[in-house]
Amino acid sequence: MATSSATNKPKSYFPLGGQAEDGWSTEDEATATCYCGAVQLAFRLPLHISPDPIPDTLPPQPTKPPGLTETFACNCADCHKFTASMFATNFTVLNTHLRNIRGQENLKQYSQSKTIASGNNMTNYFCGTCGSLLYRISSGFPDKSIMRVGTVDDFTLHSTVLRPGIEQFVPRRPVWLPDIDGAKQYEGESHGGETPL
Repeated sequence: MATSSATNKPKSYFPLGGQAEDGWSTEDEATATCYCGAVQLAFRLPLHISPDPIPDTLPPQPTKPPGLTETFACNCADCHKFTASMFATNFTVLNTHLRNIRGQENLKQYSQSKTIASGNNMTNYFCGTCGSLLYRISSGFPDKSIMRVGTVDDFTLHSTVLRPGIEQFVPRRPVWLPDIDGAKQYEGESHGGETPL
């Protein structure tokens, strides 16, 4: 992957995916947009972005400001259902480091706690036009938003700062899908006090 010699930052990559063509990223902030482009968010990034598209070691997990607190893949039954896939790739951002650029009035909500492993109420925020799930907020962590990596407009970030550092509900992962290299593996929720597998 091409890098800039001045900053040693990987070159941003914005493939056509969905209707929006105005996504962006800087050293400090990046956008996440729904499929139709009606809703767009911006989130603050850690200042360090690994120059390796797929690093041999995990990128630094920014557990302090500027707001990105966790990157993880989830194999729980809910993630299977609402992503219409085998797992979800997520990152958690402090709400103080997330802002709505457009479409806040277009966000719809759906909340429930019946199938959430922690028993907390989970509220899903999705685009009312195209149905893209943009983020979730747990009643157990109301100051954080669990965002979807696939909504991030700069695909370079998917392989660098947003690469999963954790994989949870590993026993529910399909047998044909391998471990995520370098990610800590958990039988259940990673923040539920469990020891990694």
